[in-house]
Amino acid sequence: MDPIKLRSKHGPEWKIQRDFIKFLVARHWHVERMIGNMMQFGIPDIWITHKNYGQRWVDLKNPDSYEFTMRQIQKWPVWEAHGAGIWIITGNHDYEKLFGPPNWRDYWKPKYDEIPTREDLLDDLRNSP
Repeated sequence: MDPIKLRSKHGPEWKIQRDFIKFLVARHWHVERMIGNMMQFGIPDIWITHKNYGQRWVDLKNPDSYEFTMRQIQKWPVWEAHGAGIWIITGNHDYEKLFGPPNWRDYWKPKYDEIPTREDLLDDLRNSP
């Protein structure tokens, strides 16, 4: 089976994604690349599953310059509260991280705590005159 084709954007994160998908496929993981629309922002880059190891939501980041999107900042804590884990991978060398607990909080930056959640914004609307 041919690895999933990626967009023609060739930045550092694209290369990480391309190489890691090939790496996973070679180890018999099934990979589904997630392509969000305006209602699905914040979805991790790929969903993977393996008959022996189960399923994972994986977001691939450039270790030298990554940021979470606003939707990731809002959505991932909700997913975590409902039992869905997300693994951050920065290259093939991170493969073993897939066998540990979800690690997205290891990449959380303090500035993200200052961004209001969707619930905060809704409360502000409800309480406004």
